[in-house]
Amino acid sequence: FGLGIVHPKMAITIRFLAFAALLGMLVITEALPSYVFYPTSKKMDQDPPEQYTAKFKTTKGEFKILVTTAWAPIGAKRFYNLVKAGFFDGNTFFRVVPNFVVQVGIPGNPQLARDWEHATIKDDPMGMESNIPMTVTFATSGPNTRTTQFFINYGNNAFLDKQGFTPFGKVVQGMNVVQNLYSGYGEGAPMGHGPDQSRIMKEGSPYLQRDFPRLDRIIECEIEL
Repeated sequence: FGLGIVHPKMAITIRFLAFAALLGMLVITEALPSYVFYPTSKKMDQDPPEQYTAKFKTTKGEFKILVTTAWAPIGAKRFYNLVKAGFFDGNTFFRVVPNFVVQVGIPGNPQLARDWEHATIKDDPMGMESNIPMTVTFATSGPNTRTTQFFINYGNNAFLDKQGFTPFGKVVQGMNVVQNLYSGYGEGAPMGHGPDQSRIMKEGSPYLQRDFPRLDRIIECEIEL
């Protein structure tokens, strides 16, 4: 990492990666900018353009999401800043349920996960778009609880529309990549045999790579205007 002063939270990232390496785990990540650890930073609060494309390179291939800010202005802004900062780089597609959804957005670095755990945003009003196949929506655990997790709809999940799940974009390229993300572990714990979200938060990438090695991951993503 070169010589000089290391930001305190960057030091935590380095120590985490070193620990994972000692366990023989492969952590796909790069050094993140220090401001990504601060959800209230001005650099994490930039306004997005009216429309933009987010390109995702994954262990299965590449796909692109076209975001239309008017569909869900608050969600589109959060997604824009997360992608731009590299927040999703190295994230695992931890929930892959055929004919329903594929979900991602818990970072493999537990410190980063904790920093964003309560960084909620308000709900967007529903109406512009429905949860049809290949639309992209933030996950939520109730009103005004969206943070960083998002999902891509595999099926026609219009029943989610009235539950606060407001799509902000749609996969427009690489649909076959999205469809082929590894789904062999099924629904997450405790309902299924897939990863436990609370353990991802606490243990990060080593837990996923040890117990669920076949899951696909985001290698890197970027904004294409």
